[in-house]
Amino acid sequence: MISEIGEAAGKVYIALEVKGEMTLAGLKTTIKADAFLTDAAIGWLAREDKLNIVKSGKTIRISLR
Repeated sequence: MISEIGEAAGKVYIALEVKGEMTLAGLKTTIKADAFLTDAAIGWLAREDKLNIVKSGKTIRISLR
């Protein structure tokens, strides 16, 4: 499971590097991983201080630091 989360984290990082800031929903659609893996990958990258995460109303926007 750890390796699957790591792979998803790599996909999240690359998607944000290529496309820039994205909504959480857009990111989940882009990397085509299930919701759990996407959320775990975002948590992993956030813990490593690689992401900016901003909540505005019901929208969550994510970008690289």
